[in-house]
Amino acid sequence: MIDERFSEGNSFLHSLDPRVKIAVVFPFACVIALSQKVPVAVLCLFVSLALLLCARLRIVNVLKSLKVLFIFIILLWIFLPLSMPGVPLYTHGSLIVSREGILRALLITLKSTAIVLRIVSLLATSTVFSLVHAMSHFRLPKKLLYLAFLSYRYIHVLYVEYARLRDAMRIRGFKPGTNMHTYKTYGYLIGMLIIRSYDRSERIYRAMLCRGFQGRFYLLNRFKMRKTDVLFASIMTVILSGVIWLEWVAEILL
Repeated sequence: MIDERFSEGNSFLHSLDPRVKIAVVFPFACVIALSQKVPVAVLCLFVSLALLLCARLRIVNVLKSLKVLFIFIILLWIFLPLSMPGVPLYTHGSLIVSREGILRALLITLKSTAIVLRIVSLLATSTVFSLVHAMSHFRLPKKLLYLAFLSYRYIHVLYVEYARLRDAMRIRGFKPGTNMHTYKTYGYLIGMLIIRSYDRSERIYRAMLCRGFQGRFYLLNRFKMRKTDVLFASIMTVILSGVIWLEWVAEILL
């Protein structure tokens, strides 16, 4: 979802202070997650789509990054209308599609899509390093931030190592199947990946010690709050207040 390719842009959202992005994203996500009204979810989805257009990201790349969300939504629409009790809309034998199940699937789809699109349009338009740097301004534990940054950095390295081993297996004519040879081969693959990961972690740790690492990263640059950041935060605060008010009105009227 947070793809480094999305941070390479020159849109208005790319130039925003990452601290403002984080401060705007998480309250919005909490409000949407707690919402129980479809009109409110629709409004939030339109706001997220507007932000996505402002980010000027390639739609194809955005859709590729949302594959996991699409799989979740498909499974949701398959099982929820059939498993949730309520007013039956369609019956075929023992299968009953309920009205409440469809409404709940629609509500979850709208809310999850709105949250994920806002995360992509705001957080993904900044580098992971700048986001970790910004989170340090919110007084989060340093060790947790370092762990998050190093995990993100080296999960990709481990995937590259896995891809190299997998390609080596294919070059040697390996074809997976449901037999003992396949299971043993995958076991060797996992074992080699663990050994190489441990060896690489030792080399990285020694390299950090050689460079004087003492348990913290020193920052050379500092964030500067600009008028555009304050204006954007104010607009998002007004929109969030409007969403909360609309949720309250919908709760009374519906």
